[in-house]
Amino acid sequence: MRIAVSGSTGFIGSALVPGLLGAGHDVVRLVRRDPAGPDELRWNPAGGTIDTAGLEGIDAAVHLAGYNLGRRWTASRKRRIRESRVDGTRLLAETLANLPTPPSVLVCASAMGYYGDRGDEVLDESAARGTGFLADVVAEWEAAADPARAAGIRVAHLRHSLVLAPRGGALRRLLLPARFGLAGRIGSGRQWWSWVALDDVVRAYLHVLERPVSGAVNVAAPDPRRNADFVKALGRALHRPTLAPFPTVAVKVVLGEMGEELLLESKRVVSAALEADGFSFRQPSLPEALDALLSR
Repeated sequence: MRIAVSGSTGFIGSALVPGLLGAGHDVVRLVRRDPAGPDELRWNPAGGTIDTAGLEGIDAAVHLAGYNLGRRWTASRKRRIRESRVDGTRLLAETLANLPTPPSVLVCASAMGYYGDRGDEVLDESAARGTGFLADVVAEWEAAADPARAAGIRVAHLRHSLVLAPRGGALRRLLLPARFGLAGRIGSGRQWWSWVALDDVVRAYLHVLERPVSGAVNVAAPDPRRNADFVKALGRALHRPTLAPFPTVAVKVVLGEMGEELLLESKRVVSAALEADGFSFRQPSLPEALDALLSR
């Protein structure tokens, strides 16, 4: 397939593009700068422009672009988080829908933030929307793809859980204090953290591109852990103690609303749609996944 990819240089995109190429697909990258070659197309989500002619003839699109969530949320950053996801998705969906021959599938990144803080509830794709900033953003983000759906394009939203990789994402931020024995439970430690290895995220995108899966698709390994258990598993993998807690009040003071939603909320997410379609995780267990990731 010839696949257009936005966000190709980001955390997930930088792993997905080699995976797509390795599977025999051709990749066209959507970039905000001037294209450096025939495999790049210019787009400007904020300005509402895109190289429509360059998209003609693509078979599929993967939309990953979005402003980084992992910094303290000011009013301006929250606006950029929302606009980068909603406006970019709407621009791409409308453009694809209006092509003379639209692609067969649009696969969009999404997030488990849709579910909000849900305690011990097991959350598959049928679970209702939660409350909070991220729940609102994800709902708008996914709805922005409606023009593609209306045009008959198969649309899937991959709701990522905590993505683990040794050189990026949340794990990289946890590793520094953990290696010095300064890690510990965050808040009460009882909140559920669903997670997935980056390699399995890439495999999930490949699976959804090639299979008749649509709508919300959770991407979470079948071994969610309470935060305290997650941190202990990380400490065991590093052979370090995990006795330095990060209290709830400290999370709120240091990280604000971002820390509350990303670190303190409980989301026990399961990948019902993927597994029902025959997908199996190569790294289904947290201890084994951490050992594999940290040995690289």
